[in-house]
Amino acid sequence: MKSPLAGRRRSKSTPPGETGQEALYLRSLSDRQVIVNVKLRDGETVRGWIEYFDDVMLRLTRDGAPNLFIYKHQIRSISEAGKHREVRTEGTGKARRRVSNGEPS
Repeated sequence: MKSPLAGRRRSKSTPPGETGQEALYLRSLSDRQVIVNVKLRDGETVRGWIEYFDDVMLRLTRDGAPNLFIYKHQIRSISEAGKHREVRTEGTGKARRRVSNGEPS
């Protein structure tokens, strides 16, 4: 007995190489200054927030450590740490969470 799918032809088209979603996601992380964990291909994980990115690399800004320029081909994954960067307001000594919609924290 023949399989019901035997006569059907499968589409052999390849998926698109770029969907445009990477740039939108990185822009969102950068605008919101979300703390991220960047896991590199060698197994090392670095933490900071994405200040700048382009087609080839990104700049990871870190508190208390040197900022890093990381080539995208060296990145295995980027995950949100679930926190926003703490912004110190001058003269108060108080840290407050940066909120993208303008509401105070």
